Amino acid sequence: MRDFDETGLKLCRMQAEIFKESASKENCSSAIFIRRFMYSEVAHRMDLDGFLFEACDANRIFEEISEEFGKSAYGKEKYTEPELYWIGYIYRYWSFTHQKTSRQIYKIIKPKELRSLYFPYHSLDPAQAIERVEEAKGIGERNMTEKGVEIMRNILSKNEGGSSVNHLTSDNQ
Repeated sequence: MRDFDETGLKLCRMQAEIFKESASKENCSSAIFIRRFMYSEVAHRMDLDGFLFEACDANRIFEEISEEFGKSAYGKEKYTEPELYWIGYIYRYWSFTHQKTSRQIYKIIKPKELRSLYFPYHSLDPAQAIERVEEAKGIGERNMTEKGVEIMRNILSKNEGGSSVNHLTSDNQ
């Protein structure tokens, strides 16, 4: 995991503002805009170091997304600006601190589910909110370690008495 620093803060605020502005600037539903954004070249560039050095404002980002995916008026459900701000912030915070791409984070939790967590989690520190989501989905680092240990135990128990187990255990004795 990467420490949250000033670069992360600026990226989170920028993405949060873009998501918030999408409520009034985009004709499609909020969920459609978020999906398009998270799969966009803009989001990919935000995932990489150096995005803040680009001369890019919110209007240009909306233009880039429209150029990449075309204009859309699909869907009607708009999230509130506070919900959109929080969702944008959480997605970028998660991507930045866990060093995962926007697409990877989007696959973990979709906007509708994240929106449903706004009221219970919006007052939490973003790291705590993400930890709770990971815990609920069984994907936190602790869970990954436990799963890895379980997989190794299964492999070793299946090979019990086999040469690979003896080789592994004899080196460690």
